[in-house]
Amino acid sequence: MSRKTTIQLPPVQRLLKNLGENIRLARLRRKFSATLIAERAGMARNTLRAIERGDPSVTLGAYINILHCLGLEKDLSLIARDDVLGRKLQDLKLPIRTRAPKSKRACHASKARYHE
Repeated sequence: MSRKTTIQLPPVQRLLKNLGENIRLARLRRKFSATLIAERAGMARNTLRAIERGDPSVTLGAYINILHCLGLEKDLSLIARDDVLGRKLQDLKLPIRTRAPKSKRACHASKARYHE
């Protein structure tokens, strides 16, 4: 069975390329070799090379393993954290409930219960 490939839009390609470059720079700043990081992440050097190039065929788990090895896994919790657009859309769909005015009879009945 052949795998389906999705066509990456140019903005997505740029994002992946920038992410890969950032990962590569983080590795180099820490003075870790590609072999060491690939070994710690449990992957082949070719996979690490593909990540650093921003290859879209690499799994998200592989990216996360590399970020964990570099100590950058906490950055993942920032993704989609403040979804301003999503919250605005959600707020537009929330029903606006109005309370029915209290009838005088119901109001007097409840007061009578409390005074007994």
